[in-house]
Amino acid sequence: GLHTLNTVAINMSDLCPPTAPFFGFMGAAVALIFANLGAAYGTAKSGVGVSSMGVMKPDLVMKSIIPVVMAGVLGIYGLIIAVIIGNGVKGPEGGKPQYSSFTGFAHLAAGLACGLSGMAAGIAIGIVGDAGVRASAQQAKLYVGMVLILIFAEALGLYGLIVGLILTSKESPCN
Repeated sequence: GLHTLNTVAINMSDLCPPTAPFFGFMGAAVALIFANLGAAYGTAKSGVGVSSMGVMKPDLVMKSIIPVVMAGVLGIYGLIIAVIIGNGVKGPEGGKPQYSSFTGFAHLAAGLACGLSGMAAGIAIGIVGDAGVRASAQQAKLYVGMVLILIFAEALGLYGLIVGLILTSKESPCN
């Protein structure tokens, strides 16, 4: 029998649609929004623990502020990725798109990786920070353990930042 080979020509307009920047901008937005949600939750939850502990032991308040600082750093991770993505989104020049779907999807994935990792880390830091500062006010030997647990929780956000940075470097040009 006779076999025919169907070839498909891929049009550049298919790879670089005018809607591609939407995904890049969404990546920047979700990186910042979710990382800040995690930072806000971690700050609020551990801040409540610091406040209630500080009523009985006000001398330990500054020592117990560590979870609040660590939660705040998560927002910075989201900000870093959002700025990198925001600067990487290119508008059309001379009526021709400059930003590919590949790059847009990579930027969306970067934003989601960093943002959702930051949110997860913020939830962990908030819960551990709240219980940890209250417990370490009662038993000083728990402080080092609390800090170690907080470091491991913060590392989750850092993993998201690292993967986000790797994904933001992936791009495919439109020419």
